[in-house]
Order: sequence, then structure tokens, then C-alpha cells
Amino acid sequence: MKIFADTADLAAIETLAEAGLIDGVTTNPSLIAQSGQSFLAVIAEIAVCVEGPVSAEVTGTEFDQMMREADVLRAIAPNICVKLPLTLAGLRACRRLSAEGCSTNVTLCFTANQALLAAKAGATFVSPFVGRLDDIGLVGCDLLHDIRQVYDNYPNLQTQILAASLRSANHVQMAALIGADAATMPPKVIEALAEHPLTRSGLEGFLRDWAATGQSILQ
Repeated sequence: MKIFADTADLAAIETLAEAGLIDGVTTNPSLIAQSGQSFLAVIAEIAVCVEGPVSAEVTGTEFDQMMREADVLRAIAPNICVKLPLTLAGLRACRRLSAEGCSTNVTLCFTANQALLAAKAGATFVSPFVGRLDDIGLVGCDLLHDIRQVYDNYPNLQTQILAASLRSANHVQMAALIGADAATMPPKVIEALAEHPLTRSGLEGFLRDWAATGQSILQ
């Protein structure tokens, strides 16, 4: 499963990329706003940090504006993936951009029916929002399972499932077990994937035993 960092924090992206832990980056207008920097400048810098897709979202809600914004975004770098809302206008824009060879990410998906339409429109990725469904008392990972089943029923559908709104290491594990093609999450969740209390306590024990020997690997 590909792992994407859901952030506009350049320092965090660089650290994760250098460690080989991420395959791409997703952003949205809210994340860019939090950075306090120029939208286009931040996207351009992120695109240099990673080789994989960088999702940059349009802000228009009508087809014509989406297409104009998409032209600006896709001109930034070859690895820009234009992010579009899962609306009829967004699906129409997705269809046009996909036909032109542009990578697309259809976001704010909350049903398998929506995911089916995104695939019909030729989306590169569809982003089901797991955490937001949990917030309203549903089981967000059930949506991933449903989309996986629908897509597997029809092998001609090439859209990748990009599990989004993941808030915990458990969310990530469930996404991987279900078979999501990719998952995007904040850097702190990526870091949490490496954590386990037994790992930490085991390391502390090793270090105590080593210190007792009075030796050093570095002479």
C-alpha cells in the first residue's frame, strides 16, 4: 500500500521523504491556509520534495473554473495530481482531465456509489473519508471494504482507492488489510506506525545491558 503524507509542512515532508516512508503527498485548501504561505509556491516546493503524486485541490465549484484552475496547477510540475470534489461538476472535470492524460484525485467520497462514478469518470484516485464517517457514528472502514468489492467486481475500473481522513495507526492497518491501494495521513500518524510499547521497552533493556559491559562500538 502506498503511503502519502497529508500535510503542507515542508520540513515534515522532507524528513519522511528522506527516510523513504512516503510515496506522495496530499494537500487541500485548509492545509495550505494553515501554512500561511502562498498556495502555488507551497505546491511547487512540495512537488520538488517527492517523486510521487502531489494532490493539489481546485477551489472552484463550477466546471469552467475548475478547468481553468486545473490548468494552472498541472503546469506547476509533472507530478501534480489535480484534486477535484466528488460533485457532478467535479466528475465532469475529472473526465476531461483524465482524457488529457492528467492525474486526478476525486475527493470527499462517502459512498460506494460515488466511488463507482469516480471510476467511470476515469479518476486516478478516489479518496473515501474514513474518519469523518466515524465522526457521525458509522464505521468508516466499511466504506473502504465496499469500494474494494465494487472495484474488484469490475477489473476494467482502474481507479485506485486512496484511503483518507485516517486518524490512527489502527485506521491505517484496517485500510491495508482491506486492500486500499494507498492511504494518506498526517505525519504524526505515519510516525505512530513505528511505535509499540514492547519495541520501546525492549530497546531500553538492550541499552541497559550494553551499558553494563562498558564497551563502545565507536572506538
